[in-house]
Amino acid sequence: MAMENALGLLVGEWEGDETIATTRWGEGGQARGCFSARLDLGGRALLHDYREERDGKPALQAHAVFTAGPGHDEYALYWFDSYGFVPAQPAPGHWDGARLVFLRSSPRGQTRHTYAFRDDACELTLESSFDGGVHWELVMQGCYRRIR
Repeated sequence: MAMENALGLLVGEWEGDETIATTRWGEGGQARGCFSARLDLGGRALLHDYREERDGKPALQAHAVFTAGPGHDEYALYWFDSYGFVPAQPAPGHWDGARLVFLRSSPRGQTRHTYAFRDDACELTLESSFDGGVHWELVMQGCYRRIR
């Protein structure tokens, strides 16, 4: 699959259920998430807006920019969220034929974003590591369906 097509898998309006783990960042529980994504810059950038609701109230919001580089399997993720996390550098990523995987690093630790595509669904798993990637803790799992 071509680079731009891997980003293209996320294009559209999506919504789904999420399970949030209790972490050092907050209380766990169920949530409803939705995101909107569109390609720009000739298919080399994906602009992504995310919203999460918990108990019917707004929770996490994020804006992200995904990019496909000039080299094969060269991706990056820039993630900005309502918790105030601002990327010091892009998260490198790769496409393995079924999943887009990104690894964000900051002084707070590492977060791995895994976007898996199955049938008409996108499954997102977020995991964090605070020991350089030796151990990973589940942060969130969501399953989204394209609604447009």
